[in-house]
Amino acid sequence: MIILDTSALVDSLTGSRRSAGELRRLVDQGNRIGVPTLVLYEWWRGPRRHQELIDQETLFPAEKAFPFGAEEALIASQLYAEVPHARGRELDLAIAAHAIVRDAQLWTLNPRDFSDVPSLRLVTPPGG
Repeated sequence: MIILDTSALVDSLTGSRRSAGELRRLVDQGNRIGVPTLVLYEWWRGPRRHQELIDQETLFPAEKAFPFGAEEALIASQLYAEVPHARGRELDLAIAAHAIVRDAQLWTLNPRDFSDVPSLRLVTPPGG
């Protein structure tokens, strides 16, 4: 399983859709892709075009998004206490907790934001 970070969702579904090909490749390889409700929150609060919202709902229906529950909250709070410079990174740590709880990889376009999160596995792009 792969958990999408907001950066990957935005880059796959907006503008020139630079990461759409990588998303297709991940799906074609048989990966199940999951989206946390926190990612939807970040996605929805940005300026979105009507078609982008339709595309998101078609690919990643809101009703199937992973809620931020007690297990994710516990892991995120432990990460907050463990990683340096955690203040201001609460959403990133909560999204990372989703991947850790599910023993999934996280696909982000901002790997440095997550590089110090223990036990988090990031999707490695081809050639990366």
